[in-house]
Amino acid sequence: MAHRIHPTAVIDPAAVLGTDCDIGPYCVLGAGVRLGDRCRLHSHVVLDGTTTLGSDNEIFPFACLGLKTQDLKWKGGVTRVEIGDRNVFREYVTVHSATSDGGVTRVGSDNHFLAYVHLAHDVQLGNHIVMSNVGTLAGHVTVEDHVIIGGLAAVHQFCRIGRFAMIGGCSKVVQDIPPFMMGDGNPAETRFINKVGLERNGFNPEVIKSLTQAYKILFREGLTVSNALARIVAELPSSPELDHLVTFCRTSARGISK
Repeated sequence: MAHRIHPTAVIDPAAVLGTDCDIGPYCVLGAGVRLGDRCRLHSHVVLDGTTTLGSDNEIFPFACLGLKTQDLKWKGGVTRVEIGDRNVFREYVTVHSATSDGGVTRVGSDNHFLAYVHLAHDVQLGNHIVMSNVGTLAGHVTVEDHVIIGGLAAVHQFCRIGRFAMIGGCSKVVQDIPPFMMGDGNPAETRFINKVGLERNGFNPEVIKSLTQAYKILFREGLTVSNALARIVAELPSSPELDHLVTFCRTSARGISK
């Protein structure tokens, strides 16, 4: 099908659009923008910089993707934003380009970003993430797959959020939240495993039991992280989930939220 482009939209001739895109009123697309097939921009959307989107993305009014970083270390160069498929960006979402020449801000596929969410420079996001209204990620944050971040939560630079984790609303995250866990508070603490989330996603009851035991060893026994991880490896049956939890904690640069 042909594109549906409103006559008030401003699209640089160098921008590339896939098939069957819908560009609404007053949208602005810069020269470095590449849209995949069937993307829909409702109205007043700004896409700029060297920004690539995959197919079937939906972007709501006043969202701005690909603009220059707010980081004061910016010294120029070519930076990029790369976005996958089937993402939803609600009203006023901002996604900023990387800071250093050659850097990339990367967003995966099947994510849902509610109104006023901010994804800062150099963030690396996986797939199937939900960020509620006014959730904010500072620069260089990594968020793994299937994470839920509550409204008004803020994540400090260089923190990591492990897969299938959940962050409570209004939380201040200043250290890593391990995978499969729930973080909440100001500053955030790891409260328990994300049991309901794991059950809803079809995790085996034995895996959930093992992760619960790992949580108790890691967060309730008063051990150092290294000693707790050694006990987990020695005492609990190995599984891909448990192995990922151990590896995530061992490779934490900022420390894990306890």
